[in-house]
Amino acid sequence: MTSRRDFLAASVAALGAALAGCTTKGRAPRIVLRSSWQTVNIGDIAHTPGVLALLERHFPEAEVTLWPSNVDNGVKEMLAARFPKLKFASPRPDVAKLYAENDFLLHGSGPSLVGEKQVALWRQQGPKPYGVLGITLGSPTPETVGVLTGAQFVYFRDSVSLATAQAAGVKCPVMEFGPDGAFATDLRDDEKAEAFLHGWGLERGKFLCCIPRYRFTPYWTIHRERAFDPVKQKRNDEMKEHDHAQLRAAIVAVVKQTDLKVLICPEDRTQMAIGKEMLYDRLPDDVKDRVVWRQDYWLTDEALSVYVRSAGLFGNEMHSPIMCVGNGIPAVVCRWAEQTSKGNMWKDIGLHEWLFDLDDEPQLAGIVPAVLSIAKDPAAAKAKVSRAQAVLRERQTSALGRVRTAAGA
Repeated sequence: MTSRRDFLAASVAALGAALAGCTTKGRAPRIVLRSSWQTVNIGDIAHTPGVLALLERHFPEAEVTLWPSNVDNGVKEMLAARFPKLKFASPRPDVAKLYAENDFLLHGSGPSLVGEKQVALWRQQGPKPYGVLGITLGSPTPETVGVLTGAQFVYFRDSVSLATAQAAGVKCPVMEFGPDGAFATDLRDDEKAEAFLHGWGLERGKFLCCIPRYRFTPYWTIHRERAFDPVKQKRNDEMKEHDHAQLRAAIVAVVKQTDLKVLICPEDRTQMAIGKEMLYDRLPDDVKDRVVWRQDYWLTDEALSVYVRSAGLFGNEMHSPIMCVGNGIPAVVCRWAEQTSKGNMWKDIGLHEWLFDLDDEPQLAGIVPAVLSIAKDPAAAKAKVSRAQAVLRERQTSALGRVRTAAGA
């Protein structure tokens, strides 16, 4: 039989465990943000400052520690300049210590539950809560289902992922559509942007941006440790003309039918080369004079400072359009099956007229008119963006309210 002393000891231990998830009185709530997946893509970089900006806006009293995978190539310095109070953990921290010193783990936006192993390590430490903000979900494993079920909340950045989670049996008490954190990114490097635009004769509001992309990012061209993938390269080669023909046609139409110029620019380090090969080099000579090809990669702050000075953006990427719309700039998204379901978020925020599936041939004819409509009627395009931003603000406010509650505010 259990003695009274043993019963009291067990009760105290249980109470202590229950209170472990609550913020210690007399100090600010402490959050660990698991984010920052890689730095070769300005969109992957943007996940982190976007979520940090949302925390700053909706939960300013919280102390935040970033648990990154990678913040090299100047990204750590860029984040520290924008968020001077931010603390940085090591990519391989003492998890027990991190757990003991903080109240809540927030998994940031990403193409999947990227930090699943790290969330599992947090769970192993004890009962302190965690949540997930703005991910896409493919075909989850039983382990992933378990991790998501144990969260206080999971916000999916597209409705298809939400339906996938429900069908897979995820039983988290709060599962809703919640925008990609990159929508809230507000980094700037105006000095670099102004110098670049002036050097190439690009004036505020007088140019559109265009972003190329392979079906599969050829990481083996920028990471020595990545093996060449002949299957993915074969698919890239088969589809690169198909996937860029409409972008070229849109560039030609903009130059010939408006007074705007076009900037061909990258979202990741592999895209300068394909931008030259499949877009700039194949343009008619009488069009090239008003088209600029950016030869170098850039970081998120400079890129966004350029985007907000543009009249809009179109192309085969997702996160530059996300950052544009989040900052009031129109953006057309072209996508395909290899890019997961994330593009459906354009439908979720009311921008279905600017979303094109390149695997659905009848949709291709709508790309040039959509780009031209932004160029020729900027007021209507901006109004459409404003309506999407209203949806974003409502969902962001709801999600960050959950973060506040779960973190013990």
